[in-house]
Amino acid sequence: MTATTSKGLKNIVAADSSISHVDGQTGQLIYRGYHIDELAKFSTFEETAYLLYYGELPTSEQLEEFSDKLKAQRSVPQEVYDVLKALPKDAHPMSMMRTGVSMLGNLDPNEDNNSKESFFDDSLMLTAKIGTLLSAIKRIIEGKDPIEPDNSLSHAGNCLYMLNGEKPSADAEKAMDLILILHAEHGLNASTFAARVIAATLTDMYSSITGAIGALKGPLHGGANTAVLETLKEVGSVENVEGWVKSVRANKGKFMGFGHAVYQTQDPRAKHLKELSRRLSIETGEPKWYDMSIKMEELVTAEINKNCNVDFYSASLQYYMGIPGHMFTCVFAASRITGWCAHVLEQVQDNKIIRPKANYVGYEERSYVPVSDRS
Repeated sequence: MTATTSKGLKNIVAADSSISHVDGQTGQLIYRGYHIDELAKFSTFEETAYLLYYGELPTSEQLEEFSDKLKAQRSVPQEVYDVLKALPKDAHPMSMMRTGVSMLGNLDPNEDNNSKESFFDDSLMLTAKIGTLLSAIKRIIEGKDPIEPDNSLSHAGNCLYMLNGEKPSADAEKAMDLILILHAEHGLNASTFAARVIAATLTDMYSSITGAIGALKGPLHGGANTAVLETLKEVGSVENVEGWVKSVRANKGKFMGFGHAVYQTQDPRAKHLKELSRRLSIETGEPKWYDMSIKMEELVTAEINKNCNVDFYSASLQYYMGIPGHMFTCVFAASRITGWCAHVLEQVQDNKIIRPKANYVGYEERSYVPVSDRS
């Protein structure tokens, strides 16, 4: 049998999936048959999570029941907070999240129950708790105590409330909801594939999600929007953008937030974040970050003929929402938890352990030489 080698498994089909379709040529992103544009305009995170887990949009009764289940499981055990507080003060937020999820597994008496029903229960529980975990990590880093969830708020509204200690504006809540929807699922990206590989061994859900978080922590996967924010702060003003673009181009540097490993045209998620960044720039009275982003997009696109991706306007938008740059990848994880869990559920329903071959390029067989005879 002829083996096919592709570095990074590029263009290798590793699984059949009915969860999402990413078309890089036309710039399409589809969740369970629904275009991301429609979900961004009309859906909520709770409804989108239900769609990813169950395959269909919920009825009003199903959505209410699902939302109530999430609310009932938002609280995180004190033991998890104690472990997070005991970590080194300079621990990476994603390392803290990885530890937090692993600790949740240790506290679950049914951790090793890998039945379909148990995996669904774990998915809902992790979806509910990861927003609380996200907020607790931010506050612990700041030397503050975590805030308990407010079950009168939506999932997105509650996340922002626990992050910032005050109830968000309508636009800020919408922005958080949109970020959670747009980042929820994206095919066999590195962290999702990692989750499926781990799940294929029939281990527990927590191990799969802990591995996915570890993969997302890597700078080649998560973190691009953090780099965009650092760039905006470095450039400092709209007047400095043109000179910065020319300097990066002359030094053959990289423009973070532009281009995509899959999309050959515009990232379909980017425009939705751009509009909310504009609205929050007005609401907060700080138009500089949005204006700089607009100028940067215009000049960089003309310079390198690449469109901005979902990370670009996510940077200014989250900054307007009161989320510091070092927490951006944790927000990503709080959204992608739905895609990860959906793929784990799909993997274990028709499971086969994932075991690709390696193309051996080392020595041919050779004779062993005693250590005394080696030069």
